[in-house]
Amino acid sequence: MQQFVNITLNGLSQGAIYAAFALALVLIWRATRIINFAQGAMAMFTTYLALPLIESGQSYWAGFAAALVAGLVLGALVERIVMRPVEGGPELNAVIVTLGLFIALQALAAILFGATFQSFPAPFGLRGFTVGEFTIAFTPFSVFVIGSVLVVMLALTALFRFTDLGLRMRASAFSQEVSRLLGVRVGRMLTLGWAFAAVVGSLAGLLIAGGNLVHPAYMDAVIVYGFVAAVLGGLESPGGAVAGGLIIGLALSYVSGYLGSELVTLAALGILVAVLLVRPRGLFTRVAERRV
Repeated sequence: MQQFVNITLNGLSQGAIYAAFALALVLIWRATRIINFAQGAMAMFTTYLALPLIESGQSYWAGFAAALVAGLVLGALVERIVMRPVEGGPELNAVIVTLGLFIALQALAAILFGATFQSFPAPFGLRGFTVGEFTIAFTPFSVFVIGSVLVVMLALTALFRFTDLGLRMRASAFSQEVSRLLGVRVGRMLTLGWAFAAVVGSLAGLLIAGGNLVHPAYMDAVIVYGFVAAVLGGLESPGGAVAGGLIIGLALSYVSGYLGSELVTLAALGILVAVLLVRPRGLFTRVAERRV
């Protein structure tokens, strides 16, 4: 029984991290209609920027804030300098550019910060809570991770449902020409979309790094599982991204705990293929595509 509880709690903790990354993918998709395959590399890079501040004696929260601000700036710069020339062209162009950016950022991080493993601190304890005679695999940092993901989910839901800014961002993503005719500054909305998504991605990078070892490729597995979570929940739904992340986290934790860790990647691929075959828009997406 204790093993089942620990596996479940570990799955929830990991699932929350996948959900954080899936939220970044949902945000960039809803704001620009682009899947940013460089999202993980951007998150890794901003996380590395926080590490020197913390190691120099600054508080964890100073590094945390610096990483989020760096994500905001990096996202805006990427849209303005890298993505702006290919916007409005074939969709494959944007995909290739983000893949190239992914490789470039990983290489740059290895040059600037080194390719060795480095320890990244956590703001809260990493020792599991004690219940009676047992210690469960759920820590104060796990509570922080889940709370952060829920706050981001609610913020994104409010942004796209209840604010004029969210409406303008969605309009710019769907039809740039019509939006410009209606007075929307499309370029500014696309820049904001990339910037906000990079902030959420930076948060995901900090959450997965907390209490672990980081290196230029430490986000690679999270990219895969976060993408599966986003597709599972639906790229149109922040709530679906969180639900998809938790489902993936639990499923992979059960596979690892009872069947073996070597089957985790295969299980994630199986879930992705099954969702694409049965419900390609995701389990929690209710938006129906209409053609006029």
